[in-house]
Parts: sequence; C-alpha cells; structure tokens
Amino acid sequence: MREHLILLPGWAIGPAALEPLRDALVERAPHLRVEIEPLPGLEQAGTWLDALDERLPRDTWLAGWSLGGMLAAQLAARRGDACRGLIGLCSNLSFRAREDWPSAMPHDVFTAFHEACRLDPAQTLKRFSLLVAQGARDARTLARQLQVTQPSVDPKTLDAGLRLLDVLDTRAALQGFSGPQLHLFAGRDALVPVTAADALLEWLPDIELQVFPEASHGLPLETPDEVAEAILVFMREGDDV
Repeated sequence: MREHLILLPGWAIGPAALEPLRDALVERAPHLRVEIEPLPGLEQAGTWLDALDERLPRDTWLAGWSLGGMLAAQLAARRGDACRGLIGLCSNLSFRAREDWPSAMPHDVFTAFHEACRLDPAQTLKRFSLLVAQGARDARTLARQLQVTQPSVDPKTLDAGLRLLDVLDTRAALQGFSGPQLHLFAGRDALVPVTAADALLEWLPDIELQVFPEASHGLPLETPDEVAEAILVFMREGDDV
C-alpha cells in the first residue's frame, strides 16, 4: 500500500508555507503520498481535535508544525495503531511555560501576545511572521514568504488557536503513543526554546530527535530539503517508504 503522510501547519500559517517541504518529500520519494491539511477554522477551541479526526484519513503518518504538531500528537495518541508514526516540527510539549515545564514561552509573554492579537489581529500577524523568521539565515526573505502565504483567518479562529496553545500539554499523548516518533527542533527558534529538545529527550528518551542549530521556528519553510531528508530517513527506519 502506498505510504501516506499528512502535514499540518501551525497557528496562523497557511498550507502554502508547507508546499516546499511537500515538494522536497515527493521529489525524494515519488511513491509517497503527501497531503497538506489546514487546521480547523473553528471558533470553539475544544472542537479542533474532533474536527481533524473526522476529516483526516486513518493509517497515515502524521506530521505537524508547532500547533499542528501538538494536535498531531493528540490525534496520534487517540488513533493508536491507526497512526503509522508521529513527526513534530518545532513543536513543544507545552507552548507556554508551566511550573513543571519551564522550557517554553514565558507565561506573561504569551498572555501579552494573546491580548495584542485580540486588539489588533493584523498587526499581530505581521509581528508573528517576524518572530517565526527570527534567527533564520535570511530572516527578511523568510518573513516575506510567510506573509505572502499567510491565509485570511477570522479573528475568532485566531483567538481559538491561541486558547489551544495556552492549554495544550501533549506529554500524556506522547507518552501514550506507542508508534515511532521524530521531533525536529531549531537552534535559533524565537518561539520554542531549543532547551525544549533536551527536556523532551530527558523525559522521553526512546523517541528520535534532531536539532537544526542554525535554523529558526520557520524550519520547514527555511530548510525544506534537510527536513525532508530527516523525515524520510525516519520513515524508512519505521517502514520502507
């Protein structure tokens, strides 16, 4: 059966931003079916996972960028053997810091960003693209790419996504999923500190993990060829692609 990989983007990131990664994957593995699925455009944060579970096919590999990776982790845990494997791209176990998970965005910084998005969504999205690109080798070009591919999203949907980022904690999901896992992090990530990689490996030592030291939070768009190679090596180890 033809292998199938689903890619989920992050908060306020359009599917088009993952097209270079999809193209790099298909170029290297033409018989791999790769689909990019947008996150739910729903105002009720608590319904996003159910919406993805209803829409996405089963018996696939699940990969997600940031918030997309956190949702993919929850979906993988829910599906169990019906998920071939999980791949996180710059995806923390908890996006904002908690007392027992400090390797994340400080709570006051996240709260201020959330409030700014409620007051001025358009300006906040511009700032967000700059944060995603911060640390990249060519941050200005990467930020422009993100802005060009950024979809028009209802402010209520943006708020729902941020509410998810505020409460999601995927530790139980990752621990409960028995399939193969790969987690990719970026050394210059301005949104997910690279210390989260060490914390994850210490907490769950059996997973596979790789850090791209010179990359930003925009890792899948910034270095699609390197990310594609890492994903395909991982998939081949779990099952011939």
